[in-house]
Amino acid sequence: MKLATGVCPVPKLIEKGVKVGLGTDGASSNNNLDLFGEMSTAARLHKIWSKEPTCLKAKEVVKMATIWGAEALGVDDLLGSIEVGKLADLIILDLKKPHLVPIYDLYSHLVYAAKSSDVDTVIVNGKIIVKNGQCLTLDEKEVLAEALKFGEKVKKDLGSA
Repeated sequence: MKLATGVCPVPKLIEKGVKVGLGTDGASSNNNLDLFGEMSTAARLHKIWSKEPTCLKAKEVVKMATIWGAEALGVDDLLGSIEVGKLADLIILDLKKPHLVPIYDLYSHLVYAAKSSDVDTVIVNGKIIVKNGQCLTLDEKEVLAEALKFGEKVKKDLGSA
């Protein structure tokens, strides 16, 4: 949408049996990497595009962000769903926040109400890397300082180009 390159007819692809994956494409054309935001945008965009409020169901959008995405990449034998033998990559959300209470439909809540800031715990290949919203594997202040320093270098380099 930011680059105005059109709308992929996702509901039509799904009707034809295509496993559509959903992800983020980076800061150059999106400015964030928030998959919850992408789920909400995908669902809402296709409703207004098709003028049909039921064209892309919340459960389908969650599948796009999980198992269908893994299938589209050919790695569904490794990830994309919670099954024995697959990588243990999981997130745990704090669902006791005002904007998430009460829950009538979990899929709808994940797509339309949840935010990346609601993620409490992140587990990658069975290892907890974020707990209670705090990164356990990196010094966040150090990473942010390095990112700011790198950003200044990029601005300076672009200014001299």
